Amino acid sequence: MAGKQDDKAAAKEAARAKRAESRARRSQIFEAFKMQRREDKALVPLMLAVLVGVTAVAFLIGLAFDMQWLFIGPGVVLGALGAVLLFGRRVSANVYKKADGQPGAAGWALDNLRGNWRVTQAVAGTTQLDAVHRVLGLPGVVLVAEGAPHRVKTLLAQEKKRLSRVVGSTPIYDIVIGNGEGEVPLRKLQQHMMKLPRNISRAEVDKLEKGMAALATRGAALPKGPLPQGAKMRNVQRTLRRR
Repeated sequence: MAGKQDDKAAAKEAARAKRAESRARRSQIFEAFKMQRREDKALVPLMLAVLVGVTAVAFLIGLAFDMQWLFIGPGVVLGALGAVLLFGRRVSANVYKKADGQPGAAGWALDNLRGNWRVTQAVAGTTQLDAVHRVLGLPGVVLVAEGAPHRVKTLLAQEKKRLSRVVGSTPIYDIVIGNGEGEVPLRKLQQHMMKLPRNISRAEVDKLEKGMAALATRGAALPKGPLPQGAKMRNVQRTLRRR
């Protein structure tokens, strides 16, 4: 009897926690919507255009079969889904636009990669907050550099040489974040990495990760995420020089 009561209490607590989590998620989405709407005046008109447009298309398709009223409901649902997807894309674009060019932005973007990627931030860096991040995945090893191109290219070459002693014939790719020729914009980093060929198995990724654990991390210990615009760098650089 006591066991059943405990199970009911646990179930009620789990349901209560789930409802609280759902409310928190809705609150976060609403706050994000309010912030985006203040900065993006076209957001609401575009979302309404998608909702109305998809509903109208559904109505016209239904009209061809003399079932227009049956098609309105699904049209509204699909239109609302399209509006939400549009909202998500514009929020994401706005976040990347604000982060672009800030120290630590590439590390933040890598931490938000979808898929089975093993990210090690700032395996090499400079006191100017240039950094090279190492990513393990099915393509092999990917080195992602952020900072001044003339400095990070040297860092990449050094890190490649160091890694070649451990990874053997495993492919090593290098990416420089930026908007210049041969560079990858921050907002396209994930898309670029997803297009890399799959060269090794998951078991080989695990083996590489264990082998690299012995490599001592050196260089810039960047803070998590992009630094706020206008933030003072002197204290951070002083800390780096001491390491």
